[in-house]
Amino acid sequence: MHEFALADAVVKSALRAARDAGMDRIETVTVRVGELQQIKADLFEFSLTEVLPAADPTLEGVRFVVNQEPVRFGCRVCERRFGRPDLEKVGNPDEMEAIHFIPELSHAFVRCPGCGSPDFDILAGRGVTLERVEGRSDDGPASA
Repeated sequence: MHEFALADAVVKSALRAARDAGMDRIETVTVRVGELQQIKADLFEFSLTEVLPAADPTLEGVRFVVNQEPVRFGCRVCERRFGRPDLEKVGNPDEMEAIHFIPELSHAFVRCPGCGSPDFDILAGRGVTLERVEGRSDDGPASA
């Protein structure tokens, strides 16, 4: 249930970004979640609202937008770009769990569908990123 810990980190980061930008109220927080993170989207979205500090007016009525970023790999050998649809089924849940916690382990389980090499970069689809914080200050709309 690391969704709650990630949600708490997102809320704290959004508050810090809003204060740095001079916002008095946050209206929308946009978060990007990488596919390799294997977060349960509904639980993460629920967690975002549950970890909100009760007494902070900056977050009153905040709306969260969660976008999933598909995993993308880039083969260092043949330069092919590929993602989950291009892969043979990775297989057992233990392997997926290992990749989830340490994405670099994907090299042990994934091969380039073009040349079969395990030598690739993870180009996208990992981590949780605070993309945008939109809100208001006394001077009008603001974003960070």
